[in-house]
Amino acid sequence: MKIKGYACKEQGGKIESYEYDPGELPADEVEVEVEYCGICHSDISMIDNEWGMSNYPFIPGHEAVGKIVEVGSRVSQDLIGQRVGVGWQTGSCNHCQNCGVGKNHLCLNEDEVQQTIIGRNGAWANRVRSQAKWTIPISDALDPATAGPLMCAGTTVWSPIRHYGVRPGMKTAVPGVGGLGHLAVQFLAKMGTQVTGLSTTRSKEENTRKLGATDFIATKESPEDLEKAAGRFDFILSTVSADVDWNAYINALAPEGTLVICGVPNAAISFMPFPLIVSEKKVGGGRAGSPSDTQSMMEFCATHNISPMCEQFDLKDINQALQHVRDGQARFRAVLKY
Repeated sequence: MKIKGYACKEQGGKIESYEYDPGELPADEVEVEVEYCGICHSDISMIDNEWGMSNYPFIPGHEAVGKIVEVGSRVSQDLIGQRVGVGWQTGSCNHCQNCGVGKNHLCLNEDEVQQTIIGRNGAWANRVRSQAKWTIPISDALDPATAGPLMCAGTTVWSPIRHYGVRPGMKTAVPGVGGLGHLAVQFLAKMGTQVTGLSTTRSKEENTRKLGATDFIATKESPEDLEKAAGRFDFILSTVSADVDWNAYINALAPEGTLVICGVPNAAISFMPFPLIVSEKKVGGGRAGSPSDTQSMMEFCATHNISPMCEQFDLKDINQALQHVRDGQARFRAVLKY
């Protein structure tokens, strides 16, 4: 049976109707009937071939929620009918050193790693495929209409919070209170840290405080406030995709503090090394996590009533919705309803 969706057929092109024959379902995969799917900036990057890895035509979409309707020969039939999420990564070798210790997201066999929309068709379609291991059960406590962005934006900020050992009582900061950042603020607040939101202006301050932040810094309107924060934060999770003053962020770290970069800036990152050396500060990267990371995030969201703030669009309005995200108008995520 052919899968019907909406594809980009050329670099930067309009999204158009498209169908394809997916072939036989691999033994370790499942096929998911899509109910909702988010629109992520990574979809736009792939549409525009910003990373030089796009192959056209392809169907974008990697924040999907739907029900398993078919399983491969090595997958239990009991999974049919289960509501699951499908994110950016949909496969790993499952036998290398990293996969063996649960770090499947860092699989060492690059040729066996499957990304939803790199060399494969994604979830802006009636169905999408994934290794069964990489589908995450969606609890009845979560609204399927808003759960999709957790599969990318959510796990991207949740995983480094776990991996870098954030603990209750820490002083934390989130530069960029957007699609990723508004989830990071909620996670950090519910974990019991003192969260400060950072944005260029105060336009997002009210929302940020409602999400759980105890403080807010407008980095362009009141740059002196960031200067006054010198040595304050144990953990800074940067979700911005713009070029910023990285020295100012490092200066705001407490001794032994950590700056984690999740957003993808346009230019090379530059900073002075001396502040890192004398105060043993650290700079690291953060990315979407393993299936177990994402599962733990889903459970945390269900327990603490955390959900993305989403705007919903009908699938037929996909190009309008995509432009809305391109223009930076989404507050804070856009989701397609099927």
